Amino acid sequence: MSLPDSSAQHSSPPHGNAGHSSRGIFLHTGWRSAGTWVWSKFRELESVTAFYEPLSNVIGDLKLADLGVLKPSFNSGHPALDAPYFAEYRSFMREGARGVPGYRRRFSTDRFGAAPDEEFPALHAYLQELTERTLGAGKMPVFKFCRSSGRLPWLKNAFPAALHAAVIRNPASQFASGWLLHQEWRNTFFVAAPLRVLGLNQREPIVKAAIDACDVRLPPDAPTSDDAYAAVCEQYARTVEGTQAYRAFIALWALSAVRMANAADLVIDIDRLGNDRAYAADSAAQLAARSGIAPRFNDARDLVDELKRTPARIAGVDGWSIRTVHGAVQKFVDAHVQGAQAAGSMQAPEVSALVREKLALAAAISEPWR
Repeated sequence: MSLPDSSAQHSSPPHGNAGHSSRGIFLHTGWRSAGTWVWSKFRELESVTAFYEPLSNVIGDLKLADLGVLKPSFNSGHPALDAPYFAEYRSFMREGARGVPGYRRRFSTDRFGAAPDEEFPALHAYLQELTERTLGAGKMPVFKFCRSSGRLPWLKNAFPAALHAAVIRNPASQFASGWLLHQEWRNTFFVAAPLRVLGLNQREPIVKAAIDACDVRLPPDAPTSDDAYAAVCEQYARTVEGTQAYRAFIALWALSAVRMANAADLVIDIDRLGNDRAYAADSAAQLAARSGIAPRFNDARDLVDELKRTPARIAGVDGWSIRTVHGAVQKFVDAHVQGAQAAGSMQAPEVSALVREKLALAAAISEPWR
């Protein structure tokens, strides 16, 4: 299904109508998944207020004076933005104070428990305040997360009137995007982040199963606090062997895929957006049908082709050796998605098949890496 060119400019009112009654859109993405590009397409719409990374630790330290300088760096890979990343929070902030009211630093670490933790009521209240004030101003709130996949089922239950859309990218491309920043610019954040999330959640049975399935080697130090463990992971990431970094990354990727199967209303395949115009139009049409908001995806870049044309840029990772973990990931996802399917998840069989497709694509992309 295709949409007329005017669809982005004339979306329906944020409170919905007989065809759709979404009271917000939650974009559940991963680091280096091209989720920022997806968020930027929503941000272009006049009927939307698009919040960037409401769980990021940056939120806790923000001052009003900081807002104007937080823009994409030349090596971020992010799209050019008409306004700084966090501009939408301005009306929620107070002169002379740091942070957005209601935010807590512990929100910045994803959680994978079966039930909401003790911090979740505060997280719910924080997002609810952003939601209600935005709706009250006549806008549709759109939240772009990189730290929500583990809590996706919790958020789905807490915000059932919102549309929960997940973004998926093949793991080789997504990993390579972060690895190149480490390799070329000594930015270890995206290598350390999966280690941190896995380590701080390693007592959760599903996380322990993913760590074992992918044979992940976590930093030897036991977590004492979130901040202390983050520092340990940053140090560890500076010298971690490439294959081990990939194993940690794909373990978190697999956990996120399982959560998509459990709770996502819609899954957006980044790899297809750039090379399948019909798929891009259909994705926009599905969003319009379910929420009344229709971003335009017709200018998506073909990120798969871009990476395939420059395999020599990837150093320190043996593409052949990382193939061995893909089979383990598929078995892990299939086993846990079967449970979601039995519980009635409509996305479960589609996500399982999509994971198989993403892993095959990842193998083809990473095979030339040496």
